[in-house]
Amino acid sequence: MNCRDVFREISNYLDGDLDPELKRAIEAHACGCHHCEVVVDSTRKTIELYCDGRLFPLPIAVRQRLHATLQQKCRLKVS
Repeated sequence: MNCRDVFREISNYLDGDLDPELKRAIEAHACGCHHCEVVVDSTRKTIELYCDGRLFPLPIAVRQRLHATLQQKCRLKVS
């Protein structure tokens, strides 16, 4: 098991769609590989936040920058 194998199977791993042997191999690799441990944990947390459905208000300055950037990108596509 290497990092590429973990990345290839991360979706199946997080969905619980792996046979027990492959699941153990991914967990063993992630325990010894900080990079894969962080990627698996971050992906899991991102999915949990996304599926939670709660909205998080953006600070006004962030919202303004986001809108300005989106408007600029839209203008560039129209040109």
